[in-house]
Amino acid sequence: MKTLETDRLVIRPFVFDDADEYRRLLDEAFGHESYGAEDTTRLLLEYHVIADKAHDALHQTPYEDRAIVRRSDGTLIGAVGFAACLAPFGQLRSFDGAPHRTSEVGLFWALFPEHWGNGYATEAARAMVSYAFDELDLARIVATTEHDNLRSIAVMKRLGMTIERNPLAEPHWLQTVGVLVNPAP
Repeated sequence: MKTLETDRLVIRPFVFDDADEYRRLLDEAFGHESYGAEDTTRLLLEYHVIADKAHDALHQTPYEDRAIVRRSDGTLIGAVGFAACLAPFGQLRSFDGAPHRTSEVGLFWALFPEHWGNGYATEAARAMVSYAFDELDLARIVATTEHDNLRSIAVMKRLGMTIERNPLAEPHWLQTVGVLVNPAP
């Protein structure tokens, strides 16, 4: 996937030199060592570096984390990307009660807490939405979060996503879902 630029941000592939910041981001966004010890997070970073090149070569949807970097000073402030999201979306009204799990392209973002409240998540996510619809020609994208993650829900709303609450308790990570349909005919 090509590097994306906005007024304030550069959205680029992660590189091996990002290892320390990538680990810190995972710890701060998801809890200390939620993704395992340092060798595991290093493996995840290596996957993202390699996956970016492999998806390009295979002409496939770029499912991987991307670094969000502030243009003004080059500071890595978070991650954004697409993830394959296999879930029971039929539990939601807009998916017409499909009884099986379906695969959707999920959009995600995570920022270091010291960068919250500056509109960076919305700006980065909006750039990814434009890329998804304008260049990948995707029909829709989704974002998932917990009911109490009001910051992520606010980003979903600013992106124009339709917000749905899963009427069932499971899966726990599919509580609140944002759905955005490509407006192009």
